[in-house]
Amino acid sequence: MKDFYTTGEAAKILGMSRVAVLKKIKTGKLQATRIGKNYAIPAHGLLPENGSGYSKNNSEALTNAEKSSLDHAVEKTIREYGETLKLLQDH
Repeated sequence: MKDFYTTGEAAKILGMSRVAVLKKIKTGKLQATRIGKNYAIPAHGLLPENGSGYSKNNSEALTNAEKSSLDHAVEKTIREYGETLKLLQDH
């Protein structure tokens, strides 16, 4: 196990985007040390099994209604823009 992680590695561990990780750092919800233009995030700040790691609070969790709405929006986007998305994927 590493002592520190990059924002990209932290994003994968936490299941969120790198931008979301940066926002958590800037708002103080995620501990990190700035090194030049990058951040070093301590492992203990990411891993919940040691009791002091990052965890999403309940206000950030999606409700079933929100999940359903999001699923509907994704399906609609794929239905309406599917061909365009496929073309963009190839580039």
